[in-house]
Amino acid sequence: MTPFTKRRPLAPAGFFDVEAAGLRWLAAVPDGARVAQVLEVTASSITLQDIANAAPTPVAAEAFGAALVCTHDAGAAAFGSGPDGWSGDGYIGDAPLSLRPQPRWGEFYAEQRVLPYARAALDAGDLTSADLGAIEQLCRRLTDGEFDDGAPPARLHGDLWSGNVLYSPDGVVLIDPAAQGGHRITDLAMLSLFGAPHLGVVLEAYESASRWLPADWRGLVPLHQLHPLLVHLVLFGSSYRAQAMAAVRRYS
Repeated sequence: MTPFTKRRPLAPAGFFDVEAAGLRWLAAVPDGARVAQVLEVTASSITLQDIANAAPTPVAAEAFGAALVCTHDAGAAAFGSGPDGWSGDGYIGDAPLSLRPQPRWGEFYAEQRVLPYARAALDAGDLTSADLGAIEQLCRRLTDGEFDDGAPPARLHGDLWSGNVLYSPDGVVLIDPAAQGGHRITDLAMLSLFGAPHLGVVLEAYESASRWLPADWRGLVPLHQLHPLLVHLVLFGSSYRAQAMAAVRRYS
């Protein structure tokens, strides 16, 4: 098969290097979710093994859900840490992504995943000052540890929407991560945000195999969707405002 090369001549420094590091970090997990193999990386491109397409099936979805548990449970050094061997920040899509290790999830999520993008959206005119005030109130609860639990940092894909979950004849293969240490619900929430083939099968298989999901995890999904919604708000504009603020109001 012909390898697949993604090119971006004016890519910011480290754009493809951190992607390659993330793919290798995720791929290093025994029995974890399969990840596209990195063949070459340069300052302006990344070349991956070609992935043949296949129709999504419940069997493949179930196997993926169980394998994702193994990937997550391989762990990370801290919430917000980057892939092993990588120093510096990263990217989620075209947006910058801070990768600074922190010991507590709520503090990390508020300071690195919610507030920076909310403030950028305010500056761009896509959020109001009242919106930001509501977000800051939620972030105080996050920082106070109200949503923390005893789960250790998970090894996250970090950008797990359905476009990065490829069904092949040999099962699911993941591409394009924003790999980081974080909370397990975050990947599940991202997968749920825009829908995915056999999503219910994936989530049920994951829940059955995981020992770290809290009992009320489904009620926390909108909280974990707030970050990607704010990223989309920053990248694509105000059409994501209503959905982001609906997530905020769930926890008011």
